[in-house]
Amino acid sequence: MSGAGPGGRPRGTPRDRGESIPPASPAPPGPLPPRVLTIASSDSGGGAGIQADLKAFARCGAHGMSAIVALTAQNTVEVRAIHEVPPAFVRAQIDAVLDDIGADAAKTGMLFSAALIEAVTDALADRDLPLVVDPVMVASSGSTLLRPDAVGTLVSRLFPLATVVTPNLLEAQALTAAMTEDRAVLAERLVAMGAPAALVTGGHGAEPVDHLFDGSRHVAIPVARHGMAATHGAGCTHSAALAAGLAAGLPLTEAARQAAAVAGEAVAHGLATLGAGEGPVHVLHAYRPATVPTTTVPTTTVPTTTVPTTTGSRRDERQLQR
Repeated sequence: MSGAGPGGRPRGTPRDRGESIPPASPAPPGPLPPRVLTIASSDSGGGAGIQADLKAFARCGAHGMSAIVALTAQNTVEVRAIHEVPPAFVRAQIDAVLDDIGADAAKTGMLFSAALIEAVTDALADRDLPLVVDPVMVASSGSTLLRPDAVGTLVSRLFPLATVVTPNLLEAQALTAAMTEDRAVLAERLVAMGAPAALVTGGHGAEPVDHLFDGSRHVAIPVARHGMAATHGAGCTHSAALAAGLAAGLPLTEAARQAAAVAGEAVAHGLATLGAGEGPVHVLHAYRPATVPTTTVPTTTVPTTTVPTTTGSRRDERQLQR
């Protein structure tokens, strides 16, 4: 039989003929998403901390990376225990991410101790990244998340590296030792303490306004408040969305507006009935669970075989019956 097929083409596939198969051409690469690194602590309940940050990054279309500085045994009611990660390992996480993948912005959250703040500051000092510092001090359940002796280190070492610091009203009052609800005054004092810009968020107090001061200009950003017991992780979500905006190249004011909108929607769709305490925000409320497409499996008809009957002797029948 001839080895040629119609038109003189060899029969069979290239693999059949022992020929090499050229690799498929890769699809042209698309644009990379913004890269954002969060340096914070883990919330085992999934409502705040690293978990909230990564969800907010995804909500904003960014690629999220993490360096964990502490682990918390936490739920919606309380923080039962905190375990610090060794500072050298915190530094190793940050270096591993930035040396290979890089980042377009970073944010910090709960840093807990002076030693951890020192490690983070040393790791970021020469990186020249837009940096959002969220000075997390107290959990929504009331637990202390920053040791009192670490506050001075946070202000003196990390504030000068920040692009913006984002305390809530209570944190701004504690940091500045000023018991005023005037966010403009508090923001000015935070800048005077070494932060290049300060955004005092509007979730607490009488006035629902995020107030941004960049060292020369004041910007008030009205925010909606929602009568829901689901604000756990709101501050983390806000600062993460702000960092994602900076990573995408937004000016600070526009990134702050984005953060207010994202955090507000997350609270509005919060999971108030999840847990016995303050429920978590739900920043991914617009996403729907993935479904497996239904495939129709063709039915195969198995042909029936007719077994012919044979007439045998009664001896043969007796043999079959034994």
